[in-house]
Amino acid sequence: MSRSPMFAMSILSSALLLAISAPAWAQSHAGHAMTPPRSADAPTVAAETVDHGEMDHGEMDHSKMDHGAMDHSQMDHAKMDRSAMDHGQMDHAKIDHGSVDHSPTDHARTDHGAPDHSTMDHAAMGHGPTKPPARNDPREPIPAVTDADRIAAFPPIDHGAMEHAPDLHSLLLVNRLEHWDGQHGNGQAWEASGWIGGNIHRVWLRSEGERSGGRTEAADVEVLYGRSVSPWWDVLVGVKQDLGRGDSRTWAAFGVQGLAPYKFETSATAYVGEGGQVAATVEMEYELLLTNRLILQPLVEATFTAKDDPRYGNGSGLNKVEAGLRLRYEVNRRFAPYIGISHERLFGDTAEYHQAAGERARDTRWVAGVRVWF
Repeated sequence: MSRSPMFAMSILSSALLLAISAPAWAQSHAGHAMTPPRSADAPTVAAETVDHGEMDHGEMDHSKMDHGAMDHSQMDHAKMDRSAMDHGQMDHAKIDHGSVDHSPTDHARTDHGAPDHSTMDHAAMGHGPTKPPARNDPREPIPAVTDADRIAAFPPIDHGAMEHAPDLHSLLLVNRLEHWDGQHGNGQAWEASGWIGGNIHRVWLRSEGERSGGRTEAADVEVLYGRSVSPWWDVLVGVKQDLGRGDSRTWAAFGVQGLAPYKFETSATAYVGEGGQVAATVEMEYELLLTNRLILQPLVEATFTAKDDPRYGNGSGLNKVEAGLRLRYEVNRRFAPYIGISHERLFGDTAEYHQAAGERARDTRWVAGVRVWF
Protein backbone atom coordinates (compact mmCIF):
# COMPACT_ATOMS: atom_id res chain seq x y z
CA MET A 1 0.00 0.00 0.00
CA SER A 2 3.01 2.18 0.48
CA ARG A 3 3.69 2.06 -3.22
CA SER A 4 0.22 3.19 -4.30
CA PRO A 5 0.79 6.93 -3.87
CA MET A 6 4.03 6.76 -5.80
CA PHE A 7 2.47 4.68 -8.58
CA ALA A 8 -0.46 7.05 -8.85
CA MET A 9 1.91 10.02 -8.99
CA SER A 10 3.89 8.34 -11.83
CA ILE A 11 0.74 7.69 -13.89
CA LEU A 12 -0.41 11.27 -13.41
CA SER A 13 2.98 12.63 -14.56
CA SER A 14 2.95 10.49 -17.71
CA ALA A 15 -0.58 11.59 -18.61
CA LEU A 16 0.39 15.21 -18.10
CA LEU A 17 3.51 14.83 -20.25
CA LEU A 18 1.45 13.13 -22.97
CA ALA A 19 -1.12 15.93 -22.91
CA ILE A 20 1.61 18.55 -23.29
CA SER A 21 3.49 16.78 -26.15
CA ALA A 22 0.38 15.97 -28.23
CA PRO A 23 -0.32 19.60 -29.31
CA ALA A 24 3.36 20.09 -30.22
CA TRP A 25 3.32 16.94 -32.41
CA ALA A 26 0.15 18.08 -34.15
CA GLN A 27 1.62 21.58 -34.64
CA SER A 28 4.81 20.22 -36.32
CA HIS A 29 2.75 18.32 -38.94
CA ALA A 30 0.08 20.90 -39.54
CA GLY A 31 2.65 23.00 -41.50
CA HIS A 32 2.09 20.72 -44.51
CA ALA A 33 -1.65 20.59 -43.96
CA MET A 34 -1.46 16.83 -43.45
CA THR A 35 -4.02 14.81 -41.60
CA PRO A 36 -2.01 11.95 -40.14
CA PRO A 37 -3.81 8.94 -38.86
CA ARG A 38 -4.65 9.39 -35.25
CA SER A 39 -6.74 7.76 -32.68
CA ALA A 40 -10.19 8.90 -31.90
CA ASP A 41 -9.07 10.63 -28.75
CA ALA A 42 -6.08 12.47 -30.29
CA PRO A 43 -6.34 16.23 -30.00
CA THR A 44 -6.95 18.33 -33.15
CA VAL A 45 -5.02 21.55 -33.88
CA ALA A 46 -6.40 24.15 -36.30
CA ALA A 47 -4.18 24.91 -39.33
CA GLU A 48 -4.71 28.65 -38.92
CA THR A 49 -2.92 28.62 -35.55
CA VAL A 50 0.30 27.06 -36.89
CA ASP A 51 3.25 29.40 -37.52
CA HIS A 52 5.17 27.93 -40.49
CA GLY A 53 7.89 30.55 -40.23
CA GLU A 54 9.28 28.91 -37.07
CA MET A 55 9.19 25.36 -38.46
CA ASP A 56 12.52 23.66 -39.26
CA HIS A 57 11.90 21.51 -42.32
CA GLY A 58 15.52 20.51 -42.53
CA GLU A 59 15.13 18.14 -39.63
CA MET A 60 11.85 16.62 -40.76
CA ASP A 61 11.91 12.99 -41.92
CA HIS A 62 9.75 13.04 -45.03
CA SER A 63 10.41 9.42 -45.78
CA LYS A 64 7.85 8.48 -43.09
CA MET A 65 5.26 10.97 -44.27
CA ASP A 66 2.19 9.68 -46.12
CA HIS A 67 1.55 12.30 -48.79
CA GLY A 68 -1.39 10.29 -50.11
CA ALA A 69 -3.38 11.39 -47.07
CA MET A 70 -2.32 15.02 -47.27
CA ASP A 71 -5.14 17.51 -47.61
CA HIS A 72 -3.81 20.32 -49.81
CA SER A 73 -7.11 22.12 -49.82
CA GLN A 74 -6.30 23.44 -46.34
CA MET A 75 -2.79 24.62 -47.27
CA ASP A 76 -2.10 28.31 -47.78
CA HIS A 77 0.88 28.37 -50.14
CA ALA A 78 1.07 32.14 -49.99
CA LYS A 79 2.18 31.99 -46.36
CA MET A 80 4.74 29.23 -46.85
CA ASP A 81 8.40 30.25 -46.78
CA ARG A 82 10.04 27.85 -49.24
CA SER A 83 13.43 29.52 -48.86
CA ALA A 84 13.70 28.12 -45.32
CA MET A 85 12.81 24.57 -46.40
CA ASP A 86 15.73 22.21 -46.81
CA HIS A 87 14.65 19.94 -49.65
CA GLY A 88 18.08 18.36 -49.86
CA GLN A 89 17.28 16.10 -46.91
CA MET A 90 13.86 15.08 -48.21
CA ASP A 91 13.55 11.52 -49.46
CA HIS A 92 11.29 12.01 -52.50
CA ALA A 93 11.58 8.38 -53.54
CA LYS A 94 9.20 7.41 -50.76
CA ILE A 95 6.68 10.13 -51.45
CA ASP A 96 3.44 8.90 -53.08
CA HIS A 97 2.72 11.78 -55.48
CA GLY A 98 -0.05 9.88 -57.26
CA SER A 99 -2.30 10.33 -54.26
CA VAL A 100 -1.70 14.06 -53.89
CA ASP A 101 -4.75 16.16 -54.71
CA HIS A 102 -3.41 19.29 -56.42
CA SER A 103 -6.68 20.49 -57.89
CA PRO A 104 -7.56 22.96 -55.11
CA THR A 105 -4.04 24.36 -54.91
CA ASP A 106 -3.83 28.09 -55.52
CA HIS A 107 -0.74 28.28 -57.80
CA ALA A 108 -1.19 32.00 -58.38
CA ARG A 109 -0.02 32.62 -54.84
CA THR A 110 2.82 30.07 -54.90
CA ASP A 111 6.34 31.47 -54.67
CA HIS A 112 8.32 29.78 -57.52
CA GLY A 113 11.41 31.87 -57.03
CA ALA A 114 13.12 29.28 -54.89
CA PRO A 115 13.42 26.27 -57.30
CA ASP A 116 16.81 25.94 -59.04
CA HIS A 117 16.10 25.77 -62.80
CA SER A 118 19.76 25.19 -63.67
CA THR A 119 19.39 21.52 -62.71
CA MET A 120 16.17 21.02 -64.69
CA ASP A 121 16.20 19.08 -68.01
CA HIS A 122 14.21 21.39 -70.27
CA ALA A 123 14.85 19.24 -73.36
CA ALA A 124 12.87 16.40 -71.79
CA MET A 125 10.10 18.77 -70.75
CA GLY A 126 9.30 19.73 -74.37
CA HIS A 127 10.24 23.39 -73.85
CA GLY A 128 12.49 23.67 -76.95
CA PRO A 129 13.46 27.01 -78.45
CA THR A 130 10.54 28.77 -80.09
CA LYS A 131 10.82 30.58 -83.43
CA PRO A 132 10.24 34.29 -83.10
CA PRO A 133 7.22 35.55 -85.04
CA ALA A 134 7.87 36.96 -88.51
CA ARG A 135 8.03 40.70 -88.79
CA ASN A 136 5.95 42.41 -91.42
CA ASP A 137 7.33 45.87 -90.91
CA PRO A 138 10.45 46.84 -92.95
CA ARG A 139 13.79 46.88 -91.19
CA GLU A 140 14.41 50.39 -92.36
CA PRO A 141 11.72 52.96 -92.97
CA ILE A 142 11.02 53.75 -96.64
CA PRO A 143 11.99 57.35 -97.34
CA ALA A 144 9.52 59.65 -98.99
CA VAL A 145 9.90 60.27 -102.73
CA THR A 146 11.52 63.62 -103.44
CA ASP A 147 11.66 65.81 -106.56
CA ALA A 148 15.25 64.72 -107.14
CA ASP A 149 14.09 61.08 -107.21
CA ARG A 150 11.42 61.89 -109.78
CA ILE A 151 13.92 63.73 -112.00
CA ALA A 152 16.36 60.81 -111.80
CA ALA A 153 13.62 58.32 -112.71
CA PHE A 154 12.17 60.42 -115.54
CA PRO A 155 14.94 62.51 -117.09
CA PRO A 156 14.02 65.03 -119.78
CA ILE A 157 13.94 63.53 -123.27
CA ASP A 158 16.02 65.03 -126.04
CA HIS A 159 13.95 64.26 -129.11
CA GLY A 160 16.66 65.58 -131.39
CA ALA A 161 19.10 62.92 -130.17
CA MET A 162 16.66 60.03 -130.65
CA GLU A 163 17.14 57.64 -133.57
CA HIS A 164 13.97 57.08 -135.53
CA ALA A 165 13.31 54.18 -137.87
CA PRO A 166 13.98 55.00 -141.51
CA ASP A 167 11.01 55.89 -143.66
CA LEU A 168 12.16 53.54 -146.42
CA HIS A 169 12.34 49.77 -146.07
CA SER A 170 13.25 47.10 -148.58
CA LEU A 171 13.14 43.35 -149.12
CA LEU A 172 14.39 40.97 -151.78
CA LEU A 173 13.03 37.42 -151.70
CA VAL A 174 14.23 34.69 -154.07
CA ASN A 175 11.39 32.27 -153.50
CA ARG A 176 12.66 29.69 -155.99
CA LEU A 177 16.16 29.26 -157.37
CA GLU A 178 16.25 25.65 -158.51
CA HIS A 179 17.49 23.02 -160.87
CA TRP A 180 14.86 20.76 -162.41
CA ASP A 181 15.10 17.36 -164.09
CA GLY A 182 12.06 16.36 -166.15
CA GLN A 183 10.95 13.68 -168.57
CA HIS A 184 12.04 15.70 -171.58
CA GLY A 185 15.17 17.36 -170.35
CA ASN A 186 16.54 19.44 -167.51
CA GLY A 187 17.20 23.05 -166.80
CA GLN A 188 16.94 25.88 -164.27
CA ALA A 189 14.14 28.11 -163.05
CA TRP A 190 13.69 31.10 -160.78
CA GLU A 191 11.04 33.25 -159.17
CA ALA A 192 11.90 36.39 -157.20
CA SER A 193 10.18 39.48 -155.86
CA GLY A 194 11.29 42.56 -153.99
CA TRP A 195 10.02 45.93 -152.86
CA ILE A 196 11.21 49.26 -151.51
CA GLY A 197 9.12 51.89 -149.76
CA GLY A 198 7.12 52.53 -146.62
CA ASN A 199 4.17 50.89 -144.94
CA ILE A 200 1.59 52.25 -147.41
CA HIS A 201 3.38 53.03 -150.68
CA ARG A 202 5.90 50.66 -152.24
CA VAL A 203 7.61 49.93 -155.54
CA TRP A 204 7.55 46.24 -156.42
CA LEU A 205 9.90 44.30 -158.67
CA ARG A 206 8.95 40.76 -159.77
CA SER A 207 10.60 38.32 -162.12
CA GLU A 208 10.38 34.65 -163.13
CA GLY A 209 11.81 32.55 -165.90
CA GLU A 210 13.12 29.24 -167.14
CA ARG A 211 16.23 28.04 -168.93
CA SER A 212 16.76 24.80 -170.86
CA GLY A 213 19.54 23.61 -173.11
CA GLY A 214 21.76 26.55 -172.16
CA ARG A 215 19.34 29.29 -173.27
CA THR A 216 16.44 31.21 -171.77
CA GLU A 217 13.13 29.73 -172.94
CA ALA A 218 10.85 32.24 -171.20
CA ALA A 219 11.31 35.12 -168.76
CA ASP A 220 9.59 38.30 -167.66
CA VAL A 221 10.25 41.34 -165.46
CA GLU A 222 7.56 43.47 -163.78
CA VAL A 223 7.84 46.90 -162.21
CA LEU A 224 4.75 47.82 -160.20
CA TYR A 225 3.50 50.46 -157.83
CA GLY A 226 1.75 49.00 -154.80
CA ARG A 227 -0.51 50.66 -152.31
CA SER A 228 -1.73 49.01 -149.14
CA VAL A 229 -5.54 49.04 -148.92
CA SER A 230 -5.81 46.84 -145.82
CA PRO A 231 -3.45 45.20 -143.35
CA TRP A 232 -3.29 42.15 -145.63
CA TRP A 233 -3.78 43.35 -149.22
CA ASP A 234 -1.99 45.56 -151.75
CA VAL A 235 -3.27 46.91 -155.05
CA LEU A 236 -0.70 46.87 -157.88
CA VAL A 237 -0.35 48.73 -161.15
CA GLY A 238 2.63 48.84 -163.50
CA VAL A 239 4.24 47.26 -166.56
CA LYS A 240 5.48 43.84 -167.54
CA GLN A 241 8.17 43.03 -170.09
CA ASP A 242 8.40 39.57 -171.65
CA LEU A 243 11.87 38.28 -172.51
CA GLY A 244 13.04 35.09 -174.12
CA ARG A 245 13.40 33.33 -177.41
CA GLY A 246 11.53 35.34 -180.04
CA ASP A 247 9.27 36.92 -177.42
CA SER A 248 9.55 40.56 -176.53
CA ARG A 249 6.26 42.16 -175.57
CA THR A 250 5.18 44.87 -173.14
CA TRP A 251 2.05 44.63 -171.03
CA ALA A 252 0.16 46.96 -168.73
CA ALA A 253 -0.37 45.19 -165.44
CA PHE A 254 -3.14 45.52 -162.81
CA GLY A 255 -3.58 43.24 -159.86
CA VAL A 256 -3.84 42.49 -156.16
CA GLN A 257 -1.71 40.45 -153.81
CA GLY A 258 -1.83 39.60 -150.15
CA LEU A 259 -2.73 37.05 -147.54
CA ALA A 260 -6.09 35.33 -148.05
CA PRO A 261 -8.04 33.72 -145.17
CA TYR A 262 -6.32 30.67 -143.66
CA LYS A 263 -2.94 32.25 -144.58
CA PHE A 264 -2.93 31.49 -148.29
CA GLU A 265 -0.50 33.81 -150.08
CA THR A 266 -2.39 34.90 -153.18
CA SER A 267 -1.48 36.93 -156.23
CA ALA A 268 -3.80 37.74 -159.16
CA THR A 269 -2.64 39.99 -162.01
CA ALA A 270 -4.27 40.92 -165.32
CA TYR A 271 -2.25 42.08 -168.34
CA VAL A 272 -3.28 44.09 -171.35
CA GLY A 273 -0.97 43.84 -174.37
CA GLU A 274 -0.68 44.76 -178.01
CA GLY A 275 -3.68 44.19 -180.27
CA GLY A 276 -6.06 44.08 -177.32
CA GLN A 277 -4.73 40.80 -176.01
CA VAL A 278 -5.64 40.18 -172.37
CA ALA A 279 -3.90 37.63 -170.18
CA ALA A 280 -4.09 36.79 -166.50
CA THR A 281 -2.03 34.86 -163.96
CA VAL A 282 -3.27 33.52 -160.62
CA GLU A 283 -0.83 32.05 -158.07
CA MET A 284 -1.50 30.64 -154.62
CA GLU A 285 0.97 29.32 -152.01
CA TYR A 286 0.67 27.91 -148.54
CA GLU A 287 3.30 27.19 -145.87
CA LEU A 288 2.70 24.20 -143.62
CA LEU A 289 5.06 24.17 -140.63
CA LEU A 290 5.99 20.59 -139.79
CA THR A 291 8.46 21.96 -137.24
CA ASN A 292 9.84 25.43 -136.59
CA ARG A 293 12.43 24.86 -139.33
CA LEU A 294 10.97 22.15 -141.57
CA ILE A 295 8.31 23.67 -143.84
CA LEU A 296 6.22 22.10 -146.61
CA GLN A 297 5.13 24.56 -149.32
CA PRO A 298 2.45 23.60 -151.86
CA LEU A 299 2.01 25.90 -154.89
CA VAL A 300 -0.53 26.23 -157.69
CA GLU A 301 -0.22 28.63 -160.64
CA ALA A 302 -2.57 29.05 -163.64
CA THR A 303 -2.45 31.31 -166.73
CA PHE A 304 -5.25 32.48 -169.02
CA THR A 305 -5.54 34.40 -172.30
CA ALA A 306 -8.58 35.99 -173.90
CA LYS A 307 -7.63 35.44 -177.60
CA ASP A 308 -5.82 32.83 -179.66
CA ASP A 309 -2.26 33.81 -180.47
CA PRO A 310 -0.61 31.05 -182.57
CA ARG A 311 2.53 33.13 -183.04
CA TYR A 312 3.31 32.74 -179.33
CA GLY A 313 1.70 29.33 -178.97
CA ASN A 314 -1.17 30.45 -176.79
CA GLY A 315 -4.81 29.58 -177.24
CA SER A 316 -7.84 31.20 -175.64
CA GLY A 317 -9.00 30.22 -172.18
CA LEU A 318 -6.95 28.22 -169.70
CA ASN A 319 -3.44 27.81 -171.05
CA LYS A 320 -1.29 26.14 -168.39
CA VAL A 321 -1.48 24.88 -164.78
CA GLU A 322 1.57 24.18 -162.64
CA ALA A 323 1.33 22.42 -159.26
CA GLY A 324 4.31 21.88 -157.02
CA LEU A 325 5.23 20.60 -153.60
CA ARG A 326 8.51 21.71 -151.99
CA LEU A 327 9.96 20.76 -148.63
CA ARG A 328 12.54 23.17 -147.24
CA TYR A 329 14.69 23.29 -144.15
CA GLU A 330 15.52 26.73 -142.78
CA VAL A 331 19.14 26.69 -141.66
CA ASN A 332 18.31 30.21 -140.59
CA ARG A 333 15.41 32.47 -141.51
CA ARG A 334 17.30 33.88 -144.49
CA PHE A 335 18.60 30.68 -146.04
CA ALA A 336 16.64 27.47 -146.68
CA PRO A 337 17.51 24.66 -149.12
CA TYR A 338 14.63 22.56 -150.43
CA ILE A 339 13.68 19.58 -152.57
CA GLY A 340 10.37 18.88 -154.28
CA ILE A 341 8.33 17.84 -157.26
CA SER A 342 6.52 19.90 -159.90
CA HIS A 343 3.99 18.99 -162.57
CA GLU A 344 3.00 21.12 -165.61
CA ARG A 345 0.10 20.60 -167.98
CA LEU A 346 -1.09 22.50 -171.06
CA PHE A 347 -4.75 22.81 -172.02
CA GLY A 348 -6.85 23.50 -175.10
CA ASP A 349 -5.35 25.10 -178.17
CA THR A 350 -2.16 25.84 -176.27
CA ALA A 351 -1.50 22.10 -175.90
CA GLU A 352 -2.14 21.55 -179.62
CA TYR A 353 0.27 24.33 -180.63
CA HIS A 354 3.06 22.84 -178.51
CA GLN A 355 2.42 19.29 -179.70
CA ALA A 356 2.58 20.49 -183.28
CA ALA A 357 6.04 21.95 -182.46
CA GLY A 358 7.23 18.57 -181.13
CA GLU A 359 6.75 19.35 -177.44
CA ARG A 360 4.78 17.45 -174.81
CA ALA A 361 1.57 18.77 -173.26
CA ARG A 362 2.58 17.67 -169.73
CA ASP A 363 5.76 17.12 -167.78
CA THR A 364 6.74 16.05 -164.25
CA ARG A 365 9.95 17.41 -162.78
CA TRP A 366 12.07 16.78 -159.72
CA VAL A 367 13.45 19.99 -158.31
CA ALA A 368 16.14 20.97 -155.82
CA GLY A 369 17.03 24.50 -154.92
CA VAL A 370 17.37 27.18 -152.31
CA ARG A 371 15.21 29.96 -150.90
CA VAL A 372 16.94 33.13 -149.68
CA TRP A 373 15.95 36.64 -148.75
CA PHE A 374 17.83 39.87 -147.99
